[in-house]
This record gives sequence, C-alpha cells and structure tokens, in this order.
Amino acid sequence: MNILLLGSGGREHALAWKLAQSRLVAGEGDTLFAAPGNPGIADHAQLVALDMGDHDAVARFCAENTIGLVVVGPEVPLVEGLADALRDSGVPVFGPSKAAAQLEGSKGFTKDLCERADIPTARYIRATSLEAAWGALKRFDPPFVLKADGLAAGKGVVIAETREEAQHALSDMFDGRFGAAGAEVVIEQFLTGEEASFFALTDGTHIVPFGTAQDHKRVGEGDTGPNTGGMGAYSPAPVLSAELQAQAMRTIIEPTVTAMREAGTPFSGVLYAGLMLTESGPQLIEYNVRFGDPECQVLMMRLESDLGEIMLACAEGRLGEIEPPRFSDDFALTVVMAAEGYPGTPKKGGTIDLGHSEAHGAKVFHAGTAHDGESLTATGGRVLNVTARGASAGEAQAAAYHAVDAVDFPDGFCRRDIGQREVRRERG
Repeated sequence: MNILLLGSGGREHALAWKLAQSRLVAGEGDTLFAAPGNPGIADHAQLVALDMGDHDAVARFCAENTIGLVVVGPEVPLVEGLADALRDSGVPVFGPSKAAAQLEGSKGFTKDLCERADIPTARYIRATSLEAAWGALKRFDPPFVLKADGLAAGKGVVIAETREEAQHALSDMFDGRFGAAGAEVVIEQFLTGEEASFFALTDGTHIVPFGTAQDHKRVGEGDTGPNTGGMGAYSPAPVLSAELQAQAMRTIIEPTVTAMREAGTPFSGVLYAGLMLTESGPQLIEYNVRFGDPECQVLMMRLESDLGEIMLACAEGRLGEIEPPRFSDDFALTVVMAAEGYPGTPKKGGTIDLGHSEAHGAKVFHAGTAHDGESLTATGGRVLNVTARGASAGEAQAAAYHAVDAVDFPDGFCRRDIGQREVRRERG
C-alpha cells in the first residue's frame, strides 16, 4: 500500500519512523510518501512537494499515486477540512472532518459540548467583545484562565494572577495578539491539580485508549517563563492510574464521541485530552484532534503495535475488529532542543551536528531543520526532539540527556529538568 503522511515537524518525524515499520509499506512497490517533510523524515519516506492548503492538489496526488491511506499530522489542515475533501474523493484518512475538528478549532464549541453532555470541565463564559470579557471577569476569582477561542499554535492560553493583568491580556487578545483566533475568548475557572494527557483512538463508534503522557509547556526550568509549544514530555504518566484512565474514558471521552456522533458529526482519529486531575476526579482542560507534539514522540517510542494497521482500521471504521494497541512498559522521555530566542523570535540558520547522539538507542526526531548544502541547520523555534527509553523515568531521563550532550548545536538550548517530577516520585 502507498501511504501519504502530511506535516513537517517532530510529531510527523515520529509518525514517519513508526509508519515505515508497518507491514502496509513492506511490500515491493509500497511507498511511504511525506509532504513536505524534513531531513529526518526523509530517512523514512519519499518527500514530495505538496501544499496541504491546496486540497485539490492533495487529492490529485492521491489519485495519481494510488494512495491507500492519508495521515494528517497537524491541526490546521484538519480544521480547514482537508480530511473531508480526501474522503469525498474516496481516500481513507486518519483524522477528523472539519465539523469534528471544531473540538480543537474552537474552545467555545468544546465547552458548550461539555455543558450539554455533562462532561466535567471548568466553569466558563464565552465573550465576543472586550467589554463583555471585562464584565465576565467579575464572575471569577483570580487566577484567571483566558483562552483565545481559535487555533493559536498552542500559545493562546494566558493565566493571569490579578484582575489588572487579566484585563491587559484580554486587551491584547482582542487587539489581535493571536490573530483571528482571539476574535472570541473563553474565560474559565482556574482548576487546581496536576495536568496529564490522555489519548484515545476512535472510528466514530469504537474507542480504544492510546497511552498517557505529561509535558512541560514553560520555557524555563522549574516550569518558569512563558508558555511554548512544549519543551519536553514523558510517557507513561503514572499519575493517570488505570482507575483514573477508566474514569476519563467513562466521563469524558465516551460522552464526547457519543455527542459528536449523535450531532451528525462523528469524530474519527485521535482524541488528545488535556486533563486536570482534581480532587473530584479528571476534568477536561481542552481537546486536540491530532497527536501532541512532543507527546507523539514518546508514544511512538513505546508503541509495539503496527501503527499503519491501527490508523487504517480507524480510517475505515473497523477499529473494533483489530487487537487493541500494545505499548512497552518502558518509560520514554523526550527533550526539546530549541533555537536561541524561542518562544519569541528564534535564531535561524544555526548549524547542527548530531554526532553520536543515537549511539545507545536514543532517537533524534527533527522538528525544525533543513539541509544547507551538506550542513544541517535550524529553521524554527523547536528544532530537535531528543528521545530515549528506559526501565524507569530516571533511566529514560539519563539516556535522553546523554544523547542531548552528544548533539553539537551552539545556537540551541534545552531545559535540563524534563521528567524531574516523576523522577522525584520514583525516588520517594
């Protein structure tokens, strides 16, 4: 079978690495294509020049190359309806329709769904003007959780400690700080607890769990500084016990899938639930409708099942007919190496030498790289995801940082405390 993977980041490199191991592309003439890809993805797939925003061009490529499965990595093409265009042309797609992708594309849509389906989540108010938002603040106590309604590359959430800080942040949002994403704002009650990520696959009817993870959003060690797209992650997340996972499935994931199906907009693909583990149980913070980045990297390091078979079964509506996904008991941990200046304006063009970083079983996923002649250079904020496994969180952490230290990236930096909370728990 020929498979087309869309995307160019670290998440897509991890997916390409795992898809290349699938029996679906093991036969003579089977090809894994990737568009636009990156130098790391090129090690596993044939790169093609395709604009994900040109739905007709993607559909033509699929027809001309007998594509049997399309895997959409990032959220923007899903929210823009690429999966619909491909399904209309008869191509199986791993990823939700435009209507179902509203679970990530609109915070307000998801909060309203939670209210209708009695899904545990923070109390909220939607506001479409600055005056309404300022007025809504009076109904909450600090700290205030402020969210741009639309897609903001993972950076559209502000936690304001004071009312004045909240008013200033709201002014920024409505003045275009997050572009069109900030035309509407959701103000939420602040939840207390520990955050964790829970993943589930669904074909619209059948649902299977797909692992847990915890990430590190702040740019600085000790969870300080501004939010980023993610500076590292580890999996599994032991804080999400089997009991809590079952509760999240019962009270959050299953009611969501049911509500979407009953609304005539069935969800197919991966549901990535950001959860707050409160004293009263898991509450939904937000949904993503694609794999997290860098959470995907640690999930793929632990996945023992055939990813291609799972995704195809999901796309064809027969998820209930295959064996549930299997994961290693090992921990996996990834450290993001970012370019100087991130999450502000990153320094681009810095040279990278991976050296012997993969000598001991580690894997370096490319997130923002390009070739400049024979040199590997940085092209974005998050540049590399240095990932390793171990029998414990401590072993995985040590292996990942051993690999980090083997990378020569003078213009890069990373946090040195990824996974430290779980390592401390292990040590008692």
